[in-house]
Amino acid sequence: MKYAIFNLQLLISLHFTVYSNASIWTPSIISDNMVLQKNDTVKIWGWSTVPDETITINCSWLETPISTKVHQGNWKILVTTTNSKKKQTITVSGHEQLVIENILFGEVWLASGQSNMEWNGNLGYDDSEEERKTANYPEIRFFKIKNQQSKYPLNDVKGEWVVCSPKTVNDFSAVGYLFGKEIHKKLKGPVGLIQAAWGGTPIEPWIEASLTLNNEYLLAESKKLPEEVYAPEKPGVLFNSMIFPLKGFRFRGIIWYQGESNVLNAESYYKSFPLLIKSWRQHFGGDLPFYFVQIAPFTYWDPKQRSEIIRDAQLFAMKNIPNTGMVVTNDIGDLKDIHPRNKKEVARRLSLWAISKTYGFKDVVPSGPVYHSANVTGNKIIVQFKFAEEGLIAKGEKLMGFEIAGADKKYYPARAKIKKNEILLCSPKVRAPQFIRYAYSNIAEASLFNTYGLPASAFKTE
Repeated sequence: MKYAIFNLQLLISLHFTVYSNASIWTPSIISDNMVLQKNDTVKIWGWSTVPDETITINCSWLETPISTKVHQGNWKILVTTTNSKKKQTITVSGHEQLVIENILFGEVWLASGQSNMEWNGNLGYDDSEEERKTANYPEIRFFKIKNQQSKYPLNDVKGEWVVCSPKTVNDFSAVGYLFGKEIHKKLKGPVGLIQAAWGGTPIEPWIEASLTLNNEYLLAESKKLPEEVYAPEKPGVLFNSMIFPLKGFRFRGIIWYQGESNVLNAESYYKSFPLLIKSWRQHFGGDLPFYFVQIAPFTYWDPKQRSEIIRDAQLFAMKNIPNTGMVVTNDIGDLKDIHPRNKKEVARRLSLWAISKTYGFKDVVPSGPVYHSANVTGNKIIVQFKFAEEGLIAKGEKLMGFEIAGADKKYYPARAKIKKNEILLCSPKVRAPQFIRYAYSNIAEASLFNTYGLPASAFKTE
């Protein structure tokens, strides 16, 4: 009898020890102050150290609780959100209780890339102090992912949701915040912004490693990148740590600002950039809007650094991948600084794409002129553009930056004349023109705009 009592006491002690050390938790992205994508089906997920227990969540906007079983330490529950403007709460219950508060339903955007996306108010940009002082937007929330890399996919990121205020805004991406503010003001509703950006990084670490390692061409191109102390360059190491863990979270779309660190293997960007867009869409599910910034002209120090090729690859991506949009910055760059300070206009132009294409405001023109087609008439080429229906204008004394070539592909500066929404090009050195280039160099800046003040993208027809 004493032996039986001893065993019972031992079992109770062990049971108490196991449960006293047990816990239920969610990933850091599922936490206080978060924004969930409105009018959508979202996943609430997490972990428990108690095998096979029942997890129940009570959502303040739902009439009945929802339950599920823990399987191999994991649990997940799908819930439907609304467009309510009220603050919401989620209570997670099992052997213990977890309460997630101050939740909003709104528009959630992922902001990713390298230093021009990472750049924040602490580093300074045009009007950054005024922006800081007026950043009282309790319906805008930030989640900044701490930079880390990993050889293997991780389950969680390091970060927390914070409410936008003069105290928090300068720690977050300037382009991300200013883009979110434009969306917030236009839609008059909550916006959640998630920053996953690391200065100096090429595109390769942001793409799932197997997609590069199993592609002979992309693998060879990735080896052209120099090793840097401050920025990882190995395939997949940032996808594993800063993108993969977000798989369960729902976004309205993605904004991207990157490319400067691929100027040494620029030709591969024609393949790597579309691969990133396609693979991220598969990872997150759905044909997510993907709006990106075309890198600005800059005086690179090595002739092997070809930013004009990156710009053309970015234009190629926009033309060939549905539900994408590109911001042209060849009028607001800085030839001596790879970090132009006019982040407000970059963000505004990104928001034009979202407002026009994602949110359906028909009166908003999202882009400057984009090359569409050309016709040869004698010794002239007549060029047509999209996003120029109301006409074209030149800024400066005359239209600059156009070159034409014949079958020999030797380019000469072209005389350019605007005729409503077309450009007429000719050169006395090219009798039978076939090919066109515009602003096609590392340092070529914009001279052609549409009537909405948005610049034409650099392009080539060869």
